[in-house]
Amino acid sequence: MAEDKPKESVIDMIPTPKISEILKEEYMMPLNLSAYELAKKINVPTSRIQDLLHDRRKVTVDTSVRLGKVFGVSSKYFLNLQNDIDLRDAEMKKAD
Repeated sequence: MAEDKPKESVIDMIPTPKISEILKEEYMMPLNLSAYELAKKINVPTSRIQDLLHDRRKVTVDTSVRLGKVFGVSSKYFLNLQNDIDLRDAEMKKAD
């Protein structure tokens, strides 16, 4: 007897946001910050911010701490967000 595959929930159908989208739309755009300006504020190379914004890099502990200070959120916020995104992506791949 074959097992029935669980039905997709509405949550499963919503695309996983990317860290780049959240950083740009929720944090940088409201403050009108460019990648260069943000990099200067958190004292990292501009390439690190550009790589995050183009999905070529994931948030590290160091970057999360720096972003948290600038945006007034927990130092864990961006790292936890990255982990949540990675976990959801892994679960979606496993379900396929």
